[in-house]
Amino acid sequence: MFIFILPCNFYTFKLKDKPLTDYHMSKTSKGFIIGFISGAAVGTAAALLYAPDSGSNTRGKLSYRVSAYGDEINHLIKKLKAEKEKFTSDAKQKSDDVVTDAKKRADDLIKEAEALLDNIEKTKPK
Repeated sequence: MFIFILPCNFYTFKLKDKPLTDYHMSKTSKGFIIGFISGAAVGTAAALLYAPDSGSNTRGKLSYRVSAYGDEINHLIKKLKAEKEKFTSDAKQKSDDVVTDAKKRADDLIKEAEALLDNIEKTKPK
């Protein structure tokens, strides 16, 4: 019995309750390799027979599309950078407004506290 260990899974394989021998393994390996090579050859032949254009035309089209997509991506990147700068400047403006408002409120509170202290000093018996 052979045990094949795969990540996180354990499988046990038997062939008609008999252990797989080196003969079976080499026989199935050869069959797989022959099938793989013949499939690759048939696939290559089919691709060459059904190709709509010559290789240079296909490469030219691919090159054009890649450069067009690259230009579009660069345009989108520039657009995103401009929007980022806009949001950054808006956020900076809002934060400046918040700081200015907080300073104004703090100054008002200080003035109010000073007025209360002056009032307490005036009403305090001597």
